[in-house]
Amino acid sequence: MTENSNITPEETLEPAKEEALQTAAEETAEQPAEAESSAPAPSEEEAKSADTEAAAPAETMDDYKDELEASFKQIHEGDILTGTVIGVSETEITLDLRYYTDGIIRLEDFSSDPNFNLAEDVHVGDEISATVIRRDDGAGHILLSAKEANEVLAWDKLRTYLKEGTNLTVKVGGIVKSGVIAYVEGIRGFIPASKLSLHYVEDLEEWLGKTIEVRVITADEEDNHLVLSAREILREKEAEEKKARISNVEIGLVTEGTVESIQPYGAFIDLGNGLSGLVHISQISEKRIKSPSAVLKVGDKVKVKVINVKDGKLSLSMKALNDVATEEIHEEEVELPQTESLSTSLGSLFKNLKL
Repeated sequence: MTENSNITPEETLEPAKEEALQTAAEETAEQPAEAESSAPAPSEEEAKSADTEAAAPAETMDDYKDELEASFKQIHEGDILTGTVIGVSETEITLDLRYYTDGIIRLEDFSSDPNFNLAEDVHVGDEISATVIRRDDGAGHILLSAKEANEVLAWDKLRTYLKEGTNLTVKVGGIVKSGVIAYVEGIRGFIPASKLSLHYVEDLEEWLGKTIEVRVITADEEDNHLVLSAREILREKEAEEKKARISNVEIGLVTEGTVESIQPYGAFIDLGNGLSGLVHISQISEKRIKSPSAVLKVGDKVKVKVINVKDGKLSLSMKALNDVATEEIHEEEVELPQTESLSTSLGSLFKNLKL
């Protein structure tokens, strides 16, 4: 028997197995290099695209953390949710709540305004807050009410409108005994007849359906009392228009007007076209008077001269017209010939008179 007669078959195969494994490993390592050398070189655009993909950060679960948390949040009846309008019909609105299902607001749960039209007044993309009234409407959607949410949120908005003097556009939707009705943020508001216009309103029916600008003048949540007014806005607009007209009036203009009121310090003269000015007591007459009423009365037609325009106000004078008249008369005086004397006696005048 030789020296290797005690070596087992497994021991005899072990070196060969190791060699085969080593060879396979070397071939495997060489394959990518061979494949790379045989593959065509990438184009410049492909190289740029590959670099961009390599530079872009890989998306992780953290990138969707907010969406995931929103989809698993617990929703209870009475919660106020805010969603984005993704669908509008004549009878309901569909909201994206970033939840596993959408929210539905029916027309009757959106507004108490009988003239409100979902299809016209609500648009895709609008954000709306509403209260959960049922977690399942029977079709797998969350049933919401904007009216209930408005009751919670609207009064805060109305108080802000009141504080900031916000101009609001509303549509007159009803007539009552002493005014009209309009809705703001889903809350019924009252506009007294005296607050609709700068002038007396005789027929309230003419205002039905009109769109007007108003401001909140009373917002009492406890008594559910919302009062609106258009008068303040109209006054401001009138004042701006009047100021613009006054700025075009030239000093020295002589015009006619009507005495509209008399005060201890002077008289106000209506010049027409919404303009009026003050004739101070010192500008009424050349003579000193104790009261404007000693010379003028309401309704008198008078001629006045504009003597000043300042801060949107016209200062007028009646006395200045006497100066103008005097100047005109002086200019029209006939001068005597130089051969005649201003001291001509009465005898000289009758000297050549034949009887």
